[in-house]
Amino acid sequence: MSIKITPDHLGRVAVVYVRQSTMSQVMGNLESQRRQYDLAQAAEAAGFKSVTVIDDDLGRSGSGSTQRPGFERLVAMVCSGDVGAVYCIEASRLARNGRDWHHLIDLCALAGALVIDPDGAYDPRLVNDRLLLGLKGTMSEYELSLLRQRGIAARDSKAQRGEYRFMLPPGFCWNELGKIEIDPDEHVAGVVRLVFMKFRELGSARQVFLWLRAADIKMPVVLRNVQLYKLSWKAPAYHTVMQILHNPLYAGAYAFGRIAQKTRIVDGRARKVSGFKKPREEWNVLLRDNHPGYISWQEYEDNQRLLLENAHMKKNCSRKSARGGRALLTGLMRCGRCGRMMRVFYGQAKGNAHRYQCRGDDAHVGAGLCIGIGGVRVDRAVALQILEAVSDRAVEAAILASDQVERSRQEIIGAVERELEVARYEASLAARRYELVDPAKRHVARELEARWNGSLERVAELEGRSKELRAASAESPKIDRALLLQLAHDLPRVWNALSTDTRTKQRLVHIVVREIVCDLDENANEAVLLIHWTGGRHTEVRVARVKTGRYPADMAPTAVDALRKLAGHWPDRELAVSLNRMRCKTGDGETWTTVRVREMRERLGLPEYNPASSDGKMISLAKAAAHFGICVGSAKSLVLKGILPATQAIKGAQWLVPVDALTSESVRIAVQRVIERRPKNYIDYQYDRLIRLPGI
Repeated sequence: MSIKITPDHLGRVAVVYVRQSTMSQVMGNLESQRRQYDLAQAAEAAGFKSVTVIDDDLGRSGSGSTQRPGFERLVAMVCSGDVGAVYCIEASRLARNGRDWHHLIDLCALAGALVIDPDGAYDPRLVNDRLLLGLKGTMSEYELSLLRQRGIAARDSKAQRGEYRFMLPPGFCWNELGKIEIDPDEHVAGVVRLVFMKFRELGSARQVFLWLRAADIKMPVVLRNVQLYKLSWKAPAYHTVMQILHNPLYAGAYAFGRIAQKTRIVDGRARKVSGFKKPREEWNVLLRDNHPGYISWQEYEDNQRLLLENAHMKKNCSRKSARGGRALLTGLMRCGRCGRMMRVFYGQAKGNAHRYQCRGDDAHVGAGLCIGIGGVRVDRAVALQILEAVSDRAVEAAILASDQVERSRQEIIGAVERELEVARYEASLAARRYELVDPAKRHVARELEARWNGSLERVAELEGRSKELRAASAESPKIDRALLLQLAHDLPRVWNALSTDTRTKQRLVHIVVREIVCDLDENANEAVLLIHWTGGRHTEVRVARVKTGRYPADMAPTAVDALRKLAGHWPDRELAVSLNRMRCKTGDGETWTTVRVREMRERLGLPEYNPASSDGKMISLAKAAAHFGICVGSAKSLVLKGILPATQAIKGAQWLVPVDALTSESVRIAVQRVIERRPKNYIDYQYDRLIRLPGI
């Protein structure tokens, strides 16, 4: 070794590279760390005046799939030519892949740096040393593959028997025999059961999360840190609720290998990214009925199906769940032409209007819409079918509904009582610790006294909350079951009651109806609804469509009458637009144009529109909208609401707005409200026009 280490090497820096692959090795394999750090003393003993230790990669794998800032720093130092030797206890510490290893050896050969381990010193510029270093790197890479292969095979073999131990979610623990069992802590198990119970009742993970938040119920969370397993109580989080509902362990199934890793190319290097959920058929192990669970496997399957339906942003061809709103058939209407689920659109002008619309293949621009139907008549027709189908079960539904409120109160009280029991134990424990301390140790006694006081405050808080909940439960009016049973026999009355919200109706519909396939019969101008009931039967319902866009036949004037009333008030072009809107036709059945209007007006001897003869007291609705800086539709909405005064010479003609009405206080306030509903950038754009209004 002394022959290869020259004064030139000793005059440069010796770098000691320290690495361990996992955090468990960093915390447990301390002897390996000491051996690597002791290489710095060996470098000093060899005569190197300057020694640098690089330990940035502790807990990082050398397989090449993980970024290693320490190794990159080592490569940069070798490239600078300031490194005389690289110390490591073995080749596997420097790299476990051929690319990094050979790249470092090539750089050391160019810079004239040595590679030194406990077996000797190697000069990459020498052929024999280069060959030996190459063999060491190859054996290191092969060793990693062999160890990984053996470890994975042993792990999977143990997991197939359900004996492989891993970090369990809240509510479970490993017993002395290596089996999974329900956590003996009633507080933990009670909260987990409460989550599943409320999900069956509310049907939505988000609603469960909001209910837990409103009830101020803490949830158990496992803090994972290598070998540490600690249970902490925190405020409910949405992802915590979702993890409980999605985990098959709560259904008594031993599941392993549900998460996969994928390799991606980042900056020319392979990087492993974890956290990808695998389909159930690709799980490594799934052993049903392996241990006691909180729910059955069938309940778990039903929960997964409901959670999938709740995901409205995924799989546009699958059924969706009820999410509130005025539409009764949310998530059930399927297009009979393309097979996609129809979306619900709510109108802004009419508070009770909604529409079921199939967007078709809206992922491609220009594909166009598919079919659509107004929702009010469709909901009414389907509701009548449902009332006829489930009237025999109305009594059972009414009894179940009568118990839900009281059961919900008792669940909250039970959760608070369990939390109070834990708080009392912690207070008694703090009291015993305070009593055992020597009073002379005031620095210790003060801290223990503060903890005791905090525990007592927590107990007092929970006791007060428990009393309030019990008082509220006692003061709540008792449900008259006889009266409820009487009402249950009249399901239509209960269905149409003002106290029955739409969300409750939606959930009832989702229970009895699987889906509804909608198509349009253009010849009969009807919507054809095929109701697929949960039991497997089908019912066809036809709903008449509203004939929109047509002028009422009993009010349609003739073209001559319309021209006699409108001529002289509007130009010929506006007259043609009004006549076409009123579906007036010419003598040969053609639509009206400016030329045809002028010819007809001249034959009838009607005056031509003269702007100079106008008194200037009336303007068109379009000009009024432009004056206010709003669209014509918003201006017409103000007219229909009676805020902006306007008149029509005949129904279907243009609106005339008095000029004096533009300065009305009520009109200015209404216009300002319309503008304030616009996006901020639109408000800024229209601000200059708004300030020009008189009085603003």
